[in-house]
Amino acid sequence: MKIDIDQQRLNGEIDALAAFSDAEAPAVTRVVFSEQDLRARAWLKERFAEAGLAVREDAVGNTFARWQGTNLDLPAVATGSHVDAIPHAGKYDGVVGVLGGLEAIRALQRAGFRPDRSIELIMFTSEEPTRFGLGCLGSRLMSGILKPFAAAALRDAEGQTLDTVRQQAGFHGSLESVRVAPGTYSGFVELHIEQGPILDQQKREQEKVPLGLVTHIAAPASSQITIEGEGGHAGARLMPGRRDALCAASEIILAVEQAALSTGAIDTVGTVGICRVHPGAVNSIPCRVQLSLDVRDTDAARRDRVQAEIEAAVREIGKRRGVSVNIEVINSDPPAESSPEILTALTTACEAEGIAYRRMVSRAYHDSSFMSRIAPIAMLFIPCRGGVSHRADEYSSPEEIGQGVRVLARTLAMLAGGGRPV
Repeated sequence: MKIDIDQQRLNGEIDALAAFSDAEAPAVTRVVFSEQDLRARAWLKERFAEAGLAVREDAVGNTFARWQGTNLDLPAVATGSHVDAIPHAGKYDGVVGVLGGLEAIRALQRAGFRPDRSIELIMFTSEEPTRFGLGCLGSRLMSGILKPFAAAALRDAEGQTLDTVRQQAGFHGSLESVRVAPGTYSGFVELHIEQGPILDQQKREQEKVPLGLVTHIAAPASSQITIEGEGGHAGARLMPGRRDALCAASEIILAVEQAALSTGAIDTVGTVGICRVHPGAVNSIPCRVQLSLDVRDTDAARRDRVQAEIEAAVREIGKRRGVSVNIEVINSDPPAESSPEILTALTTACEAEGIAYRRMVSRAYHDSSFMSRIAPIAMLFIPCRGGVSHRADEYSSPEEIGQGVRVLARTLAMLAGGGRPV
C-alpha cells in the first residue's frame, strides 16, 4: 500500500495552528484553557470533523477523534499528543503528533484502507506544566496516576483551581470519569520532535538516520525546596553572623549538579530551573528562597538514589549554614518502556518506507509515559534542528515531518489490521 502525504496541507495546518497564540510570531504561547487554547481546540475539532472522525471530549478537555473500524468489539489503536505551548515556544512540539496523526489517518483514508480496529487520535490536555505546575494533566488523569481530588485542587498563579478553570472553559462532569480502563486501547504510538540533538547531529554527520524509535522514556521526579534564613540590611548585618538563604541555595544547586554527575550515567540529569528569592532587593539579605528540582533517569532506582543524595546534601547544608529547609515532593513518576510489538511494527514501517532509523531513549517525558500504564506504547521521533525546542526557533523540516507521518500511518495500519495488506 502506497502512503501519500499531503505535505502542503499539513504545512499550512501547522502554520494556521501557530497563529492561535498570545505571543508574536514566530513564537507561540498557548496556555491551557486560555482564550487562544480554546480557539485552537475549536479549529482542530473542525479539522477532525472534516476528516469524518467522531469527536468527543472528556471532563478535563482531552479530545478524542475516532475513525471507526469494522470490528467494534476490538480495542482501538491510538495516536496523538498535545497542542498547548509554554510561553514563547515553537510551533512543532506536540503539534506534529496531533496534526501529523490527523494526516496519517487521512493518508490511509485516501489509500482506501479500512481498519479492523478503530483508530483514535487523542489531543491531551495540558502536557505542559505552565499553568498548574504539573505536566501531562490529561494523560495522568486518564491513566489513574493523578487522583481526581488532587487534580481538582491544583491552582494556577492567580489562585484559581483546575476544577474552576476547566468548568469555566466548558468542560463539565466528574473528573473521575476521565480515567480510562486498561484494555481500552490495544496500543498507543506518539509522533514527536526529538527535543534533543542526537538525530539532527547524525543526520548532518552521516546523512542516514532521520528517525528515532524510542525504547524507554526517562522517569521524572519533581520537588520544591524552600530555604528559610534570616534577612536584614545588606550594609548593617556583619558577614560572620549571617544566615543567607540564597548562599545556602547556591550550595544546594551545585550539590544537585554533583549528585547527577556522580552516577557516571549519561541518562541521569538533575536541574534547578526556578529560583525565587525573597525579598529580592539589592540591599537586603535574602531570607527565603524557593527552588524547583527536577531529577530524571531511565533507571528509576538510580534516579531515586540521586534524589536521596540530594536530600541528604540539602539537610547538611541547612544545618551547617543555620537555615531551615523543607523538601516537598511534587511527583515521582515511573519510567516507561516501549512495547516490543509496537517497536517491531515501527521497524517494519521504516523498512517499508526505506527510511533509516535508530533506537534511542527519551530524556524528556511525554503523554506516552502515562499512557504506558493503560496500554502498550512506543514513540517515534523526528529530528529538530540543533536539538532546539521550547524556543521560537524550534524547527523540523517538512521532509522530516512527512517521513514521520508516513511511518506513523503505516504503523497504525499494521496495528489496526484492515482490508488492504501493508
